[in-house]
Amino acid sequence: MGSLYFDNPFLKGRYFMDINIPNNILKGSLSGPKKNSEIKKGKISRITNKGENLIQVSLFTEKQAFHKNYKDEEINNVIIDLLENNFNNLELFTKDFVYGYRISSKGKVLSNKRKNETNFAELNHNKEKKYLLEEGMVVPALVDLGVMTSEGKVVKAKYDKFKQINRFLEIINDSIKNEKKLKIIDFGCGKSYLTFVLYYYLHFVKNIDCEIIGLDLKEDVIKHCNEISKKYGYDDKLIFYGGSIEDFKERKDIDMIVTLHACDTATDYALHYAIEMKCRYIFSVPCCQKEINMQLDSKNEHLFNKFGILKERYSALLTDALRANILQYYGYKTQVLEFVDFDASPKNLLIRAILTNNTFNEKVKEEIDEIIKRLGITQTLYKLQFEK
Repeated sequence: MGSLYFDNPFLKGRYFMDINIPNNILKGSLSGPKKNSEIKKGKISRITNKGENLIQVSLFTEKQAFHKNYKDEEINNVIIDLLENNFNNLELFTKDFVYGYRISSKGKVLSNKRKNETNFAELNHNKEKKYLLEEGMVVPALVDLGVMTSEGKVVKAKYDKFKQINRFLEIINDSIKNEKKLKIIDFGCGKSYLTFVLYYYLHFVKNIDCEIIGLDLKEDVIKHCNEISKKYGYDDKLIFYGGSIEDFKERKDIDMIVTLHACDTATDYALHYAIEMKCRYIFSVPCCQKEINMQLDSKNEHLFNKFGILKERYSALLTDALRANILQYYGYKTQVLEFVDFDASPKNLLIRAILTNNTFNEKVKEEIDEIIKRLGITQTLYKLQFEK
């Protein structure tokens, strides 16, 4: 049975229980972990995968999540094996009934059955978004932040932050295909809760051999982050350094650069590093784009510049447009995506760039040069790349 189920050592032994598992299961949950069980929670869901109707079983340890899909004829043995080895409580939903099972301290199976009041047609019509980090996954960084309880339940008041974190992970997850090993730098990592969440997701959920370096100017923050990394047992793979982005020369073999709200020109230095190191993936959420705003002459783009708030937004959009196009010039497939700020401030943008070739796009360079010249401005990433 162990080889059928996730190829892990959690399940072993044979079935001694005679439990009548209902047909047409829609969803379910496993709880009350046995004393020596490494698995702490279980979730059962009806899914469709490539047109096939299957049942997905998700198991959660303290640090990892395991998912596997089964046909209906397989699920009976899987559930019984889990009750024998790992859980004392089971609840299963069908369209008409809810079935409850509990294993007593003497090993006796107690069961009950009640009418299902849930309108599954309505539930499926208004199906909630499936997140990469689901409720039930106990993510240490999210527990420390108060986003999750110690049981893995999302705190109601923090649900927006939970969704935003998942949005960040979705954008990265959609970009990395068949990766087995990644080396990452998070420039301007700050308190680094997203760094910890990213490491957890890539290492424990995606099973990627992942190393992350976090860099920030604040030495006290760096010290605290290294202490937390050691507390979680991540310290051999997740390390934090103090220093500025423009002076960083620690590694040459980086696959991914992440910058979340690196202020003003700090984003440009991070992108410059990524281009020079030929990093394959870039995920950058800029902020405080002041540089061009300070240079714009009111006679240029007067319709924008005579209104302060419009000038500020125009300058920010222009800054990110230049950055995205410079990345395109260097062979990156670049997108600018809508992104929600993690501190619940106004909506922001994320630049996603994936290196696809090493050829220069001269047409894009001509367009960049034209707008720089027409507006009489300069911009840090432009200077770093083209005015050496």
